[in-house]
Amino acid sequence: MASKKTILLGGLAVIVTVGAVVGVRTATFAPKDIAYGSDVTLAPAPTYDLQAAVRHLSEAAQIPTISHQDAADNDGAQWDRLHGWLAASYPAAHAAMTRTILPNKTLIYQWQGSDPAAAPIIVMAHQDVVPVTPGTEKDWKYPPFAGTIADNAVWGRGTVDDKGSLVGLFEAIEALAVQGFKPKRSIYLVSGHDEEAGGSGAIAAAAQLKAKGVKAIFTIDEGSIVLTDTPVINGPAILIGVGEKGYGTLKVTANAPGGHSSMPPAETGVETLAKAILDITGDPFPMEVRGPGASMIEVLAAKKGGVTKMAVANQWLFGPILKRQLDGSPSTAAAFHTTIAPTMLEGSPKENVLPQSANALINYRIAPWNRSSDIMARAKAAVGDAKVDLAWVKPPREPSRISSTTSQGWKWIAAAARADAPEAVLSPMLVVGGTDSRSMEGVSEDVYRFMPMHFTLKESAMIHGTNEHMAVDSFKRMIDFYARLIATSAG
Repeated sequence: MASKKTILLGGLAVIVTVGAVVGVRTATFAPKDIAYGSDVTLAPAPTYDLQAAVRHLSEAAQIPTISHQDAADNDGAQWDRLHGWLAASYPAAHAAMTRTILPNKTLIYQWQGSDPAAAPIIVMAHQDVVPVTPGTEKDWKYPPFAGTIADNAVWGRGTVDDKGSLVGLFEAIEALAVQGFKPKRSIYLVSGHDEEAGGSGAIAAAAQLKAKGVKAIFTIDEGSIVLTDTPVINGPAILIGVGEKGYGTLKVTANAPGGHSSMPPAETGVETLAKAILDITGDPFPMEVRGPGASMIEVLAAKKGGVTKMAVANQWLFGPILKRQLDGSPSTAAAFHTTIAPTMLEGSPKENVLPQSANALINYRIAPWNRSSDIMARAKAAVGDAKVDLAWVKPPREPSRISSTTSQGWKWIAAAARADAPEAVLSPMLVVGGTDSRSMEGVSEDVYRFMPMHFTLKESAMIHGTNEHMAVDSFKRMIDFYARLIATSAG
């Protein structure tokens, strides 16, 4: 009896201790190492003609700088047309800046600062857009390359990704130049020609800047937004990308004798390939609450409070439950592990012929804590002694480094973003796609990915999709943000 009582008392003591630890950790929990830019004095946004700016975005959307999968299908004259249109539309900006057009049609502008010792800034937006899927044109509310101004928005492919940013930057710089702004830091505006098809233009631009000895204090490019219905808090959040995942496509090839389909062997090459794919996808990379994704969850949990805050503050106890919750949505889970996505299959050229070679392409988006060597090792272990060959389609792109959330560059960006959305929480995030900004790591202390557009999750689906459009309100926010940021950081 005494022994049972001792066990009971011991159990109660453990529960009380655990409860006390959970309570204290929850009560004292706060996101770590995130500056809010409260000490930054923002320059005011200059005056400009918003309706003229809207017309400019409409005109830019009418220039179909489409990056096709095969660059040979691109119409290079459209890039030349865009360059001429920029020069004609923004005379003050072009008078203030020098322009370099690389042979591949990527643009580099420089607005020379008065202090050669001050590290410059780099602002980015790409020129190209993705194609409209053939046959879906009829699903658009307005023609995709008409640049229609209607319903308080500009409609068309690229109005959001990324001509909204490109035109917004030029509107901001034009307005600053007209009002007589003179930068102390040099300002570089880099506009890649092929972000949607690999980003070779940004790589070439970075090489040229490096050759000039440029080392910017920060780079800012597309990549994230102000999400108005952010999961967990169901409210607005300024999400600034501080890193992006890597990228690699693995080719899995099963070679076989081939022959007539009327006399198949015990296992065809297609079957061998299918089993290998299932073996690889059946061994996914584990969910890990770390990196920028973990920082974002901490910010959102601190804002949400209650059980959510308790779980995030006490992952030593609730970690498995938290991981299951994060894994419940593909869009959420992508920030916490390397993803594996079979995307293309190729086999026999004819239905009654056994293929001599069957292959699959598996696309990986690589988490910051993994490398391409980890992926290859895991895939080889998964297929074991299966008769398949594994090879990268082309050299993988490793994950970017993670930029600071306390640097001066971060503070300037945070302050400019919070001026427009003071009610929103501020959080770093991991960009699961790719941007041209990754190429600027060698010429910039920090690289950030953010556009001050206000979108719901549902609205964000139009990027690369049907009915892409830029709301006039978001476009104004974008111009004001860029103008404040440039004037504050370079002034």
